[in-house]
Amino acid sequence: MTLAADRVVRTAGGHLVLDGVTVDCRAGATIGLLGPNGAGKSTLLRVLAGLLPAGGGVVTLDGAPLADLPRRVVARRLAVVEQQVDTQVDLSVLDVVRLGRIPHRRGWAGESAADTAAVRSALAATGLADRGGQSWHTLSGGERQRVQLARALAQEPRELLLDEPTNHLDIAHQLDLLHLVTTLPVTTVVALHDLNLAAMFCDHVVVLRAGRVVVAGAPVDVLTEDLIADVYGVRAVVSTEDGQLHVRFRRTAAR
Repeated sequence: MTLAADRVVRTAGGHLVLDGVTVDCRAGATIGLLGPNGAGKSTLLRVLAGLLPAGGGVVTLDGAPLADLPRRVVARRLAVVEQQVDTQVDLSVLDVVRLGRIPHRRGWAGESAADTAAVRSALAATGLADRGGQSWHTLSGGERQRVQLARALAQEPRELLLDEPTNHLDIAHQLDLLHLVTTLPVTTVVALHDLNLAAMFCDHVVVLRAGRVVVAGAPVDVLTEDLIADVYGVRAVVSTEDGQLHVRFRRTAAR
C-alpha cells in the first residue's frame, strides 16, 4: 500500500465529519470515493493529502506517518486537484502549470530543463499545449479544471488525489480526463458523484455515508441496487452489458 488511512477521525465545528475511516490504496490503482453530499469525501481527500490534520487515527505514506514527513517530501509525492480554485492574480495558463514544479526546485533556482519538459508534457497531456499564454481569468470552469490537472501532472506525483474532477466538464471531457488519469503510472484517489463513471474507471470504490465507510470493494461487487437504495435513497437498475456495469436510475424514491 502506498497511501493509507487507518481509523481516521476528523471533526469540524463540533461535528464528526470522519468517523474511523480506513482506506488502503494499492499502488497503481484508481480508488473512487463515493457517497452523497456531506458523506465526507472531500474532507477525507484533504486529510489523505495532509492538507487537514486527522483528529484521530493515522494517514501513512509507504508505511510512514504522513504528519512526520517533511512537507517538501510530501509535496513531491502527492498532487491534489481540488473542486474550486481561484486567484486574484493575473496568471497565465503556463504560470499556473509551472506552480507544479515548485516542490522540485531549490531556493530561488530558475526553471531547469526537467521543469520545462514536465510542464510541456503536462500541457500536452491535458490538451492545453496551445493555451499557455491565455489568462486564467478568461477560462471556463471546465478549462480551469484541466489546467489544475496539468499543474498536478507537472508535479510528477506518484499519488494523485482529485476532488470531483469532472465538475464543469462536458461528457467528452469527463471521459477524456478520467481516461487520462487512469492510464497514468500513479496511484489515484478520486471523489466522484457519477456512479457510472466510477464503474467505468475505478478499480476499487469506497462508499461513505455520514463520515463512515459503508462498504468497499470492486465496483461490480459494491454498486448493487440495494446499496444504492440504502445510501443514496433512490431506486436503480444495475446491469452488466459487454462486461461494463451500468446504473440506471428510476424516478421513484427508494423510501
